[in-house]
Amino acid sequence: MSKLNGIKNIIFDLGGVILDIDFTVTQREFVKLGLQNIDSTFGQYHQIGFFDLFDRGEIDETEFLKQAKKLFPDSVTPLQITDAWNAMLFDLPQHRFDLLKELGKKYRLFLMSNTNIIHYKAYQDIIRKTYGISGLDDLFEKAYYSFLAGMRKPEERFFNLILNENGLLAHETLFIDDTSTNTIAAEKLGIRGLYLKPGEDIKTLCEV
Repeated sequence: MSKLNGIKNIIFDLGGVILDIDFTVTQREFVKLGLQNIDSTFGQYHQIGFFDLFDRGEIDETEFLKQAKKLFPDSVTPLQITDAWNAMLFDLPQHRFDLLKELGKKYRLFLMSNTNIIHYKAYQDIIRKTYGISGLDDLFEKAYYSFLAGMRKPEERFFNLILNENGLLAHETLFIDDTSTNTIAAEKLGIRGLYLKPGEDIKTLCEV
């Protein structure tokens, strides 16, 4: 429990930390649909502008699909793009679900996710069907989604929003993310950052 010494609050990233995702699956599906230059268009660490706008909720689902369609041959439909976009989403494993329930008894838990309305609807549906709860929000004191907050990691204001709204002290707060850029940003604010490296699981990092 050394990683949690002095910690009262834990902020979790979603994809790659709680929910299993694989960006490369969507990349492959996009390529199958005819998208060119995938590495410079979309990935975990880089994506062209309108993807970021969608994550911040600055454009809606209709506009996102309109912009995305320009990247593909004319024959590709919005439904095909949506299915490929959601292909990266997998599930919330039982052991992580159980861990969150257990941690919630001892710590204030929050979710902080760079996400969009299409993915949001898809993974909430996965959670409801798998665990019979209303959605991810049931597992946290409060969940923060970038498309609703109008900001995304690693923006300082996103971290400050969570700290200030909930009266959290930075040094009592742990932030876990699978992208080091985000944990570094958190640490600059005095939050304890925990970078979840590929192959690592929060079950081994947060044993209770």
